[in-house]
Amino acid sequence: MAEQFDVFSDPAPRDRVVKRRSSEPDKHSIAMSEEDMVRHLSETGRFRILQKLVPRAISPFPRPEYPLKGIILNTETTGLNARKDEIIEIGVIAFTFDATGRIGEVTGIYGELQQPSVSIPPEITGLTGITDDMVVGQSIDTAALQALIEPADLVIAHNAGFDRPFCEAFSHLFSGKAWACSNSELDWSSRGYEGTKLGYLMGQAGYFHDGHRAVDDCFALLEVLAREADGSASTAFAELYEASQRSRVRIFAENSPFDMTDHLKARGYRWSDGSDGRPKSWWIEVGEEALDDELRCLRAEIYRYPDADPPIKRLTAFDRFRA
Repeated sequence: MAEQFDVFSDPAPRDRVVKRRSSEPDKHSIAMSEEDMVRHLSETGRFRILQKLVPRAISPFPRPEYPLKGIILNTETTGLNARKDEIIEIGVIAFTFDATGRIGEVTGIYGELQQPSVSIPPEITGLTGITDDMVVGQSIDTAALQALIEPADLVIAHNAGFDRPFCEAFSHLFSGKAWACSNSELDWSSRGYEGTKLGYLMGQAGYFHDGHRAVDDCFALLEVLAREADGSASTAFAELYEASQRSRVRIFAENSPFDMTDHLKARGYRWSDGSDGRPKSWWIEVGEEALDDELRCLRAEIYRYPDADPPIKRLTAFDRFRA
């Protein structure tokens, strides 16, 4: 009869196995610092490492070589209409910068919830995480806001066309200020970014953040704007500040032929129903350098009349992004 082998009999001594393994070097047991681990994983080309964003501290002694004052602002609201909806949270960061767009120090921070006159809609709670219970008895301190907003030379929002109307409806503090939009006034794609949402910008810049409060998003935007990316001649903030110094022109294609609607849409025109004080017409906003070409196109392709004279309005950072 063939001899059978019992796999459960006479096991090898466990300590002998351990000793044999311990005599062999284990590369995975070698202690590595965080920096070494990041470098090792990055060098494989198979990992993208994100660093948690650490908010900048407030500097009590800002350097005099950064004489200009900027604000990064973010709001959460009960809806999309600044005429009837309300702010339920505001976040503000004040910082210094110079005329070339170099950022200095953070000089102030303010963030607060505000109880609206109506219940917060469920879809807004789902979007922002802000509930009715969180805002009960809460109110924005306008005096604290004034201390930051009043001296500001430039107010920045990632969707200024949304935030500015709400802020001006909330307080006169925001009227008469120069505004810039870090979403629409920057060419993020030329800087290698695949999208303009703040989450995309953060991820591609190598950061992540909790993003639960308006101030958190302000700090996130500040770091993306200040980042000195490889291959870029200047920071995104320097580009944004330069854009804010240039005037733009809004052209209203009043009385344009109905059959040219699709053509106007394709060129980037948007419709105004006249309820906001603008002419009831299709309109577009272009830089001063593009004005002559756009008027030439309107006359040749839309109106088909060489003497057509559509209304135009010149806008500076003090006028842009209003309702």
